Formats: sequence, C-alpha cells, structure tokens
Amino acid sequence: MGKRRSSGLSKSLILKGIQCQRALWLKKNPPDFEFPPQPELEAKFAAGNAVGLLAQQLFPGGVEVPYEGLSFPAQLARTRELIDDGAEVIYEASFSFSAIFVKVDILVRDGAAWQIHEVKMGTSVKDVNLDDVAIQRYVLNGCGLSVSKSFLVHIDNSYVRRGAIEADKLFASEEISLKVAARQQSMTELVAELRETMGETAEPDIDIGPHCNDPYACDYIPWCWRHIPEDSIFDLRGSGVDKFDLYSRGIVRLQDVPLDTLNAAQRQQAEATLNRQDATDPQRVTAFLETLWYPICHLDFETFNTPIPKFDGTRPYQQVPFQFSLHVQESAGAEPRHFEYLAPPDGDPRRELIERLLAVVPVDACVLTYNQAFEKGVLRELAKTFPDLAEAIDERLANVRDLMVPFRRRDVYRWQMRGSYSIKEVLPAMVPELSYAGMAIADGMAAMEAYHEMCALEDPVALAELRRAMLEYCRLDTLAMVRILGELEGIVAHSAG
Repeated sequence: MGKRRSSGLSKSLILKGIQCQRALWLKKNPPDFEFPPQPELEAKFAAGNAVGLLAQQLFPGGVEVPYEGLSFPAQLARTRELIDDGAEVIYEASFSFSAIFVKVDILVRDGAAWQIHEVKMGTSVKDVNLDDVAIQRYVLNGCGLSVSKSFLVHIDNSYVRRGAIEADKLFASEEISLKVAARQQSMTELVAELRETMGETAEPDIDIGPHCNDPYACDYIPWCWRHIPEDSIFDLRGSGVDKFDLYSRGIVRLQDVPLDTLNAAQRQQAEATLNRQDATDPQRVTAFLETLWYPICHLDFETFNTPIPKFDGTRPYQQVPFQFSLHVQESAGAEPRHFEYLAPPDGDPRRELIERLLAVVPVDACVLTYNQAFEKGVLRELAKTFPDLAEAIDERLANVRDLMVPFRRRDVYRWQMRGSYSIKEVLPAMVPELSYAGMAIADGMAAMEAYHEMCALEDPVALAELRRAMLEYCRLDTLAMVRILGELEGIVAHSAG
C-alpha cells in the first residue's frame, strides 16, 4: 500500500491517537461529511484559558510565550532565549522534539532541572492527564531538559469564594511524577505507531466501541457511526445488556435482539418501539396524582456553573440560578398564570431571583418540578446563602413534588419516548403539538451558554433578541409540565368514565 509523508504531531493529536487511531487519521484527512455544530466547545475553550491564566498566579513573576502572534519557530526561539537568560518561571513554554510540538502551562526552574505544572479544569487527576504530561516530559527530555517533578494542577471544588479569587485555595496540586515516568517509557513506540497511521492512504479499519466516548466523546462519532440504523441496540436506555457484545456478534437492529437477553425495562422499550405500542397504568397514575394538590406551581430553574466561582459565597461548578419560569394553576384545568425572571447581565442574581419567586409561590401551594433533585438542590443552596429567607424557602421545599415520577416508573410509557423519561422526549410523545425542535435555545446547556453570552454582549438589539430566546425556552419548560399534567389527569378521567 502506498504511503504519504507523515506530518508533524502535537500533544492534542497524540492524545487523540491514544483514544483512537482512526480519529487521528480523520483529523489529518477530514471526510466530506457535514458534522453537527458544537458551539459548547468555544465556551469550554474560553473557560480553560481563564483557568490557565489564573493558575499563573501560583507562580508569579513568570514570562509568557504567547501562542497568538508568534509562529511556531518564534515560540520555540523565545522559550530557548528565556531558558538561556535564566528565567525562573515560564508560562506556555514551547518545545519541539521529533516533530512533536508542545506547550507547557507552567514551567518552573528547579536547580539544574525543571518542574512541569499542567493546569486542568477538572477536579481530580485522570488517566488522560497522565498521558498529557507524559508527552510533555518526553518532548522536554528530547530537547535536553531534565524534568525533576511533574504536577497536575486542578480545581478544588470545596473552595468558597470570599472577595477576590485566591488562586492558592482555588487550585489543588498533585505530584504525578512516578505515574508520568511510567507512561513515558512507551512513548517512542507509540509515536512511531501514530506516525505510521498518519501515513496511511486509506482510513484505518477500526470499528466503533466504548473508546468512542472514553475519555471524551469523539468528534467523529457522526461519521464512524453512520452505518448504525435507526432503532438499533444502541438506542436501548440504561444498564443491562452489553450492547457492544451484541454488536460484535452482528446483532445491531432492535428487531434482531433476543428479547430474553434484555432486562424488563429494555425489553419493554424494544417491544414498544418495534410494535409502536404504548402502555398506561391508570391506577398508578391516580396514586401519583393523589400526591398533588392545587394550587400547583410548575417551576423550572435555569442555572450556570463555572470552574472559577463568579460570585461571593459560591463554589467551583456550583449550580447558580439566573432564571426561573413559573406557571401557576389554581385548579385542575384552569388557565395558568405565568411568572418569569431572567437576571440582568453580570450581577449576582440569586437574592432578587429568590425574592421574586417567594413572592409568587403561595406557602401552601404544591410546587411541581420535573426532576425534583435539581430544583431542590438549587433551593437548598439559596436557603444556605440567605439565612433570613431560609424558613420561607424551606416551607416551599416541603411542598416540592416531581412530575418525572410516573414516567420514570413507566406508569405511562409512549413508544416515541425511546426508553427515556426526559421531558425533551416525554413532551412530544404526550403533547405532539408542543416541541423544543427549532427553538434558538432548546436545552439547559444552550441556556447556560446563552447566559455567559448575555453577560458579554454590548449590542442592545442582539441582547434583547437573546433574552427573548432565553425566556421562550424556559417558559416552554413549565408550559410543558402544565400540558403533561393535563394529559395525566385526562388518563384518569377516561379510565373512571
């Protein structure tokens, strides 16, 4: 087979190749295929940059070798110049060995050697982080630098912000030198293998498998999985049968799965999907409805989380509410009244949000949520943050109920739900005329990204349009609950009549 000349490698390319060599080849030979957009990646990249910049405060006085504005040769030359001039700390130090380019987040002089400090947004050390640092150490050693120690600097999610961010408390640092050294031993052979793959003219014959999502969801899943048909074994929800074991035996379509190999929930999903069959247990639905009472307040929060706490009293990755939607029904079938709140840009929204919410939720009302663990968690955090409001919040907390329950238990199951009890699947199955399809903001992740965008926007027209889309999405979440509850009440009325 003919070969093409291998091109250079980088740390990210090697990590991609460790996960899957087919993905590495596709990165260098993009297929003619329309991939879905991934707007969340830009937000993640920006957050990572902010974390890396803040971590530099752990070793003040260093000099940065910028990526923007300097060519690769210029970055390498600047790094060598700083080392030769006796710099003690270098940020984003750049090195190349065997045509492998790396940048070290923080390089610290340690006598005649150097320490590597790799900064990550996670809250613990993962195997992929060890591979990451092993690549850096391999390249630095190849460039003639001795590495005395290696560290993984990550977020300490127990930190609570009080005033200005304290970098030495926000970050935790773990020495990983021995684990990195062990992984580095096989790096020469690995690099040679990856170069061999990159030089192939044909796409590697590597099948799909658990590696497609480990340690990260691969960019090329839409391409590599395009042979998987609709209604396949991979549509089965929850734990149970080993789907890749079935796949390895040539069983891909749901209709080919031996039903006796499935657990009860997966078997129900498979049979319902294949037969377009619904299931309803009116008695259990009745029992659920008897746990509710009017007035009912249908509640949904939208939250954001960040590795660097944005406001005093918050922790890394804490869910901070910035928006709510509330539909209040006084009696069964009554036209609901709608209340909503969306924080203005940038300010801490929590006090105003909870005061607005308490003002419109009666003390004796049933507070209906979809996945109560989330809303309860938000309310509990607000009660801790504002002790003067804790009693009022606790009174509402005691009245929280969960509309998810009958769908999680499959008291009501529609084949279109595809084994899921997410409101995004339940709504169109129960109320076909309502859907999240086509909305500018259609899920919680998009709402979170919209909040960050809102805080950065300066164009008043664009800001107004974004806020309109955010309000529309959150409003649908609670309107969906109103309509789904109405469908459950209709089931009971029909069974009784």
